[in-house]
Order: sequence, then structure tokens, then C-alpha cells
Amino acid sequence: MKNILAAAALLVASVPAIAQKIEATVPSKAPLHGRLIIVFSKDDKTEPRMQLDEQYKSAQGFGVDVGLDGAASVSTIAVDAKTFGYPLRSLADIPAGDYFVQGVFNVYDEFRLGSGKTVWLAPDKGEGQHWNRKPGNPYSKPVKVHFDPKAKEPIKLTLDQSMPAIAGSPHDPEVIAQHAPEAKWLRYMKFKSDKLTAFWGRDTYLGAWVLLPDGFDEHPNAHYPLVVWQDHYNEGMRPGFTATPPTGANARASAGYRFYQDWTQGRVPRVIILYVQNANPYYDDSYVVDSANVGPYGSAVNDELIPAVEAKYRGIGAGWARATAGGSTGGWESLATQILYPDRYNGTWSACPDPVDFHGYQNINLYDDVNAFVRKGDFGSVPVAGDRLPDGSIIATAGDEFAYEQVLGTRGRSTEQWAIWQAVFSPQGADGYPAPVLDPITGVIDKKVVQYWHDHWDLAAILKRDWPTLGPKLEGKIHIQVGDGDTYFLNNAVHLLDKQLQATTAPHSDAQFQYGPGMPHCYTGGPSEYTMQQNSANWAQRIIPQMTEHMVKTAPAGADVKSWMY
Repeated sequence: MKNILAAAALLVASVPAIAQKIEATVPSKAPLHGRLIIVFSKDDKTEPRMQLDEQYKSAQGFGVDVGLDGAASVSTIAVDAKTFGYPLRSLADIPAGDYFVQGVFNVYDEFRLGSGKTVWLAPDKGEGQHWNRKPGNPYSKPVKVHFDPKAKEPIKLTLDQSMPAIAGSPHDPEVIAQHAPEAKWLRYMKFKSDKLTAFWGRDTYLGAWVLLPDGFDEHPNAHYPLVVWQDHYNEGMRPGFTATPPTGANARASAGYRFYQDWTQGRVPRVIILYVQNANPYYDDSYVVDSANVGPYGSAVNDELIPAVEAKYRGIGAGWARATAGGSTGGWESLATQILYPDRYNGTWSACPDPVDFHGYQNINLYDDVNAFVRKGDFGSVPVAGDRLPDGSIIATAGDEFAYEQVLGTRGRSTEQWAIWQAVFSPQGADGYPAPVLDPITGVIDKKVVQYWHDHWDLAAILKRDWPTLGPKLEGKIHIQVGDGDTYFLNNAVHLLDKQLQATTAPHSDAQFQYGPGMPHCYTGGPSEYTMQQNSANWAQRIIPQMTEHMVKTAPAGADVKSWMY
């Protein structure tokens, strides 16, 4: 952490001072603890707070900690030339001109962890960790200003608006469950986890959507396999499940309606689908493993929640009758779940998984690269790419993506992608926050932290190390699909894993891999003559029959393979 602060100080020390500042006032009777985020945009098609992202067309942002980690709590916060920004690093770099400007104050809570550490983090409030629409966050209405570096009068903003609550709104899962036309098949549970409560030092809950098969009520003696569907936080059900016919050209709604028809008319094998909401103070998803910083979400889901769901909704409750699937974050989760709990699951269908080999940490090689942002030759250098289009065009660099997250939150508190990987994979630092795997300002990689990542969370390394034990337990269970034009270069790590598993013996791995030439994130495999959108639209219908066929084929003698086959 000292190195990061020193790098930031060195960066801002070289920035020339300018006269014009921004002064943001947050009316509050209580002390303020959190992160002020100021956003400049060139247009008002949407509010500036909705235009800040990691790609090069992003609006301009600046961030300031208030009342955190020893900093003073003040109601009027100044943003000046030394305030860290993205894409431009300083107010001094912004050309004079007209802009729309808006401020948001992301409110943090004090968490007294079970470990004895105290940290300040932004709690999820039912919105799935979105600072720009988190309930209760103060913000200002967008104002059009003329920014002039030579002006002495500061631009003043008053954050006198408050973002609305989720509870009781149409976006509240409990409201959706009560009033949805799909309620005959959908159930929602708000599940208190004792393990997570002990870790976070406060009551901590999981949300669980349970999709019941057709005929559930009419067949009270039937027991069902369980499919755990892994995904980012969503207020509703994954995969999409809607009784409302689509209007216009809404392909996503069309897929949800088609799945609803197939599910309720018996055209899909009868299983229970479980979708878990596990947003946390670091991200919209926990990665469902036992992490030093995020907490024991693997144990909470697998040891607490799943047994409760299977007991209440007549699950078979055995490893041979469980499978898991997901894409992107869910792709990594589903593969990690199968590897880390090999006896409790009987197959994973993992699409476009997050990095499964840290030689391919997106486009960064954590083991061989010295710096995550730039690769240097004897006479030249090249920035490390972050995001791309399928044709190879670069639309973000790794350095800018980390700068974007640094604006949103210091100490790994951005609640964005790089931050959650660090939170999940890193040991807990002496200050209670995740140990940085690399400096977010300079890009220098910490090889000691990388070694911890390798030993605990590099899935390829775990499979290589433990293959004599894991290999026999994973036969017939691994199915991975990824596009070779993946937006985040996730195909690189998948190819490395594929090559590694091809070389295995005793047993030789039968893992199945499918690559989509030129396909972006998130490719789900399927017939090659179909488009990516067509394959994604019926992914659940394609893989659930594969799951149940494998379950029946590998079920132990005397297992219930008939009661759910009505």
C-alpha cells in the first residue's frame, strides 16, 4: 500500500497547479464516510454518472476519499489538479469548454470483521453494487458549466438528491416473486448465512431464486436433480424466464419467453434450477468460493443454502444429481465449483470463463510479465491491451482500466472487475483490505501475491498439481466454450488449460472444449451454423438434457432416476 500511495504522490506532484477547482457539498448532519465521484460529459443523452466506464469513449471522472482510513469527514469536498482522474489523469488536462458535470457520493459503512480487522466498504443495498444508482447515495442534478483552467471561481455542486430505495419497488426480488405471472414456478428465498454473518460481523443474507419444474405440485412424491446457474447479480431469474410475450425486436425477452414455454410445457428435463444472488461489499458477485477477503461464500452456498433448498423443494440431494453452469463470472464459478467440490457435482458447462490460468489474466501474464500495463523491448514498448472488438481493434488498455477503477475506489474498493478478482484471490493485507497483486498506478506486479494466487486460485495450476486425485473425479464432467474473439481475451487462458488437459494421463482428461472463431464475449457454444445470438438464446434448453443424460448414466445403483421422469 505504501508503494501505491508513493506512486500516486509522485504522479500528482508533477501536475501543474490550476486556479479553477470543483467544490462539492453534501448536506448531511452525520459525518460522511465514502467516495466522492465527479463526472464530466460532453453530452446529456444520459446523466454523466451513467457515462463513466472502462473503454476509451468513457466520460471523464475524478474520485476523492472522505472520512476513510483516518481521513477527515468534511461536508464540502474539493477536486483540484492533484485529484486522480480517468481517462485524463488531472483537471489540468481537460480543455476549456462546455461540459455537463455531476457528483455522486458513494456511502461506505464500517465493517468490523470477524478477523478483528475494521474496513470501510460500500455495502450492497439490493441494487447489485452500482455506485451510480445505489439506494441512499447523495448526488447532484447534472449542470452545464463552462470549464476554464484560468478561472478563479470554483465550480460548485450540491449533492442534494438521494437515490431511491430498492425495497418495495418493482425491482425488489420479493415484490417480483409475489406479483410475477411466473410465480407458479418461481420461488424466492432470503437466506441468512451463519458463516457469512460470522465473517462480516453483521447479519448477511443470500438471495435465492428457485425455478420449479412443471408438474411439481401434481407429483408430490417426485424428487429432482439440481442445476446451479451461476451469473452476475440480477434482480430476477437466470436464465431469463418470463411469461410475457416479447414485443418488437427484443431478442432477450424472446429467449426468456421461449424458455418459459419450453419449461412449462415439459420440453425440458424436469430439474430444479437455483440462481443465487450473492452481491457483497466488493462486487455484484462473490465467485462462490471461500475467500480471505470476500468471505466463505463457497461454504455458505454449498453447505448451508443448497441443503436448505433441496430439503424444501424435494431435491434428490446427492452429488450425482447436481450440475452447474454459467458464463463469464458464472463460467469461472461453475468450473471452480466442479473442481473444488468434485464429489458434490456431476458436471459443469462453463462458457467464456474468467481467467482459468493466470498466464492469461485477461491479456496479462502474471507469472512472466514484470508490469501489467506495458511490455518493454530494448528500444520500444507497447501498452497491454484490455478490451477488444472481435476484429482485434483495441477499445481499452489494462492501464486505463485500472485507472478507471482507482477513480471509483482506492484499496480495491471500486466494486468492479479487477477489484473483485483481487479481493477473491488475494490474502488479506495487514490493513484488512486485499493485498494488491499489482500497483494500480504504475502496473508493477507483486510476485509474492502472485504466488499466493497460483497456489490457491489458478484453476489450471490446481488441476495440474492435484490431477492424480481430481482427474478420476472429473471424468465426463467438464465442458467449456469460449469465443476466439473474446472481448477480454479470456480465450487465451482457456487454450492454455485445454493444452494442459490434453497432456494428462491416469486418466487422460476427456474434458470438452468448443471455440467460436471470431466470436466475442460471451460465446456459449452450440451448432456452428447458428449465430452466437441463436446459440445463447436456447443455451439452457441445449445443455440441461446433456446434464440429465449424464446424471442417469452415472447414477449409483438404486438411485432415483425415475420419479422426476414423468
